[in-house]
Amino acid sequence: MATMKTDPIVAEVRAVRDAHAARFDYDVAAIFRDIRARQEASARDYVRYPARRVAEDIEQAASR
Repeated sequence: MATMKTDPIVAEVRAVRDAHAARFDYDVAAIFRDIRARQEASARDYVRYPARRVAEDIEQAASR
């Protein structure tokens, strides 16, 4: 069985993500609030699409 090599970029991204989550004791709601606050504080424009229901997605895929 071959062993996969660790990609250093992937490892770095995972380490940063883990450090960020640890700051909020891995509380998903708190992490999400922080991300939204960072978005609001930045000068960038973010696109927000309305939520879609899963049933609607399934019906649309079936009608294709």
